[in-house]
Amino acid sequence: MTSDSFSRPGAIDLSGLRQGAPGAAAARSGPGGYVVDVTEETFQRDALEASMQHVVVLSLWSPRAPASQTLNDMLSRLAEEMGGRFLLALVDVDASPQIAAAIGAQGVPFVLGLLRGQPVPLFQGTVDEVDARRFIEELLKVAVANGVTGRVAPQAESPEPEPDEPADDPRFAAGDEALAAGDLERAVAAYQRLIETNPADTEAAERLAGAKLMWRTRDADPDAARAAASAAPDNVAAQLLVADLDVLEDHIDAAFDRLLRLVTVTADDERDEVRRHLLELFQVVGSDDPRVASARRRLSSALF
Repeated sequence: MTSDSFSRPGAIDLSGLRQGAPGAAAARSGPGGYVVDVTEETFQRDALEASMQHVVVLSLWSPRAPASQTLNDMLSRLAEEMGGRFLLALVDVDASPQIAAAIGAQGVPFVLGLLRGQPVPLFQGTVDEVDARRFIEELLKVAVANGVTGRVAPQAESPEPEPDEPADDPRFAAGDEALAAGDLERAVAAYQRLIETNPADTEAAERLAGAKLMWRTRDADPDAARAAASAAPDNVAAQLLVADLDVLEDHIDAAFDRLLRLVTVTADDERDEVRRHLLELFQVVGSDDPRVASARRRLSSALF
């Protein structure tokens, strides 16, 4: 998917779907518990609110359209394979026509992402598995850059309810809109202006780190990058790029291990470059992530 496939957050009006019955239950399917059937009554809780914590992929389908059912089967396999990196929310448009009307779907299948309650259109019609995977991976990159890094808890785990998220902060509007539109350069500039105004703004720093991560990897060929890093284990630029790709693919420990090793074999300016890069990746992942705390301790030991 190209960056032009992403529309501005809020371009689809979902406000009329926010008043569903809070106690309604949702039927789940899928062996890993990463698929949920969403209705007009459960849309608020199981789609909009869930997207505050992790990526939601919304698939509109109809039992009268076999192609949409086949697509759902394929998306369900991807949800299981990715192990909770996104929740697949299935909407039967015949049973829940208000959702289809709010989204403006002209037919099924129709697939979009939800990030922090905001819609990100992905594709309409059928696609093959290669393209579907590419669309979802691009959505996951946008999610990481926006600080949405949570994972879906499998159905059997019965997780504790998450606290309510605060409303979107208007100071991030310019950067968030640029990011969702795929304009990475403008997003980086918008977040950078916030940091220049208030260097202590940690949330702006996290968003800036995420946008810069997407900018650095925008043209990367993962296979070629990994081959180059394997061939030159002490090449700083090659290792930094693969660490970035690891974070985007949620291989957090692998990214940290790679750069912590690099800290031990570099010196002076190169070592400082690796250190600063690692600190920026800590911001992307989030300071409350236990993997970050562990890596910080290891970094301190390596430096001192």
